[in-house]
Amino acid sequence: MNTTHSALITGASKGFGFSLAEALARQGWRLLINSRNANHLSSAQQQLTKLTEVIAIPGDVQDESHLQDLSEVLKTNHWQLDLVINNASTLGVTPLPHLLTYPVDKIAEVFRTNMIAPVSLLQHIQPYLHPTATLINVSSDAAKEAYEGWGIYGASKAGLDHMTAVLAAENPHYHWYAFDPGDMRTGMHQQAFPGEDISDRPLPGEVAVPALLQLIEHPLPNGRYTTTDILHPQHATHDSLSNHQL
Repeated sequence: MNTTHSALITGASKGFGFSLAEALARQGWRLLINSRNANHLSSAQQQLTKLTEVIAIPGDVQDESHLQDLSEVLKTNHWQLDLVINNASTLGVTPLPHLLTYPVDKIAEVFRTNMIAPVSLLQHIQPYLHPTATLINVSSDAAKEAYEGWGIYGASKAGLDHMTAVLAAENPHYHWYAFDPGDMRTGMHQQAFPGEDISDRPLPGEVAVPALLQLIEHPLPNGRYTTTDILHPQHATHDSLSNHQL
């Protein structure tokens, strides 16, 4: 019997998504990955195929036809997913503007990518989920804190957190998590702070990926978790603990 675990990770060509994909590949997981940038995705696939079986499909999660393509790949290859990581997201306009000056026509794009696409993807791939699959929506501390300039991005992630909670209530047989990886040294984070030195932030593989791997390997109750909650629960704040149970 084939016991290989299968995972779908969106936005996996670089940064946190790629670092997580690489960690899972080293553990023998086979991967279905996507990215908007076909060249970056091809490079990621070349590196990951040295470790495991990888299917890479370039495309934008805003595109319903792309989400259907991902579903068709699962059907054609007879894959059943044990893990789904909705990681693909967008900051929107950068440098990050205040809400009263935010171009309204750009707001829909942020919500479409960060909040609507994850749910749409799950609708498309639902027939190919393992009965006890783990489903993780990547969140942000901006979903909970009021940071200047982060209103649209934070609101989209807060909406995703809430929908994760509802999904858990409606589908309790799956493992549901909203995961806040915290500040990381990634290209996306640099976009938010153009020209600033972000070298003090940890790389994804230093903190966030180990935390998420621990959550995957040792499931906790459905809920919203930060890296601190998982790696150092004794240091977690009362507020974050009170929001674990979905």
